[in-house]
Amino acid sequence: MRVKKFILPIFNSAVISSLAIVVGLLISADAFACASCGCTLSSDWENIQSPGAAITFTPGLSLDLRYDYLDQNQLRHGTGSISAIDASKIKNDGQPQEVEKDTQNNYVTLGADYAIDRLWGINVQVPFIDRRHSTLGTNSNGITPGPGGMSYNSHTDNLGDIRITGRYQGIIRDCTYGVLGVMGGIKIPTGSFTETGTSTDPTMPGPVSIDRGLQPGSGTTDIILGAYYSNDIAENWDYFAQALYQRALDYRSHYRPGDSFGCNIGMRYAGIRYFSPLVQFNLKYANRDSGANADRYSTGGTLLYISPGVSVPVVGRHMFVYGFVQVPLYQDVNGVQLAPRFTTTVGMRYEF
Repeated sequence: MRVKKFILPIFNSAVISSLAIVVGLLISADAFACASCGCTLSSDWENIQSPGAAITFTPGLSLDLRYDYLDQNQLRHGTGSISAIDASKIKNDGQPQEVEKDTQNNYVTLGADYAIDRLWGINVQVPFIDRRHSTLGTNSNGITPGPGGMSYNSHTDNLGDIRITGRYQGIIRDCTYGVLGVMGGIKIPTGSFTETGTSTDPTMPGPVSIDRGLQPGSGTTDIILGAYYSNDIAENWDYFAQALYQRALDYRSHYRPGDSFGCNIGMRYAGIRYFSPLVQFNLKYANRDSGANADRYSTGGTLLYISPGVSVPVVGRHMFVYGFVQVPLYQDVNGVQLAPRFTTTVGMRYEF
């Protein structure tokens, strides 16, 4: 629900509150199999009431259009970086390690949030994914592909998995003790999981299946459960905390994404006239994927990011634009995975 206690004073001083990005476990509804494939910022801040919001709150609809870009161009092993040559020497239960070259991700997500009343709300996220991926396969020397290693290049631009979540903000609603609420929902398998790439292995020419963790959709139906808390720190300062858990309910074509847990803590300042600075800390933990068509070695891990950002009003009291940069503070990935050095996000939100 729109945070009227925050929004009205900020508008009165020509500052608008910010929308961050989709939370670690509500990430754009993509099937982010590798731990480092998705943006983990939270976009739920503007939909969570603050203490005192009951006085100024009115129900209504808001729309958000967000663009996320991340270039996964650094190979990592555990908590450190690793060269492609060294990665090619790693064995997983006697099997050679796949050596990926690069994955460029562009996500455009349309979000719609409807505040039914002071206690209940619903949110829908519809992502579109444009992704380019290149891998040397499992039989390379870290420089060139090897025969039979299933190296390929791919480009997908498809609808991802849509997620629908609801929230209840009535567990605690107090001007002193803050607002405590719960949320739950579902990710539905609307994204394709059968896309193909072009083989670069001369012994296996033609189309080749893209790794399941890099498909636009996971093919699975997932449940989403979480809780959040918001309160004021001091005049013009407020913060929120959020924890979310996501679990696939089934396997699809011998693949199941690993369970994931995310925690986000954010703070913002509303005392500047023309813009509002914010910062978030985003933690994500993901288990390895499972199934015969899953990468059971180089998926999952633990990530911690810092995400500074700013929002600026552009049209009266109803629209604002925002931008964030997400920088890793700690990365511990299973196996060998490509990770981004940073993630950038821009977007705009309109409140009817």
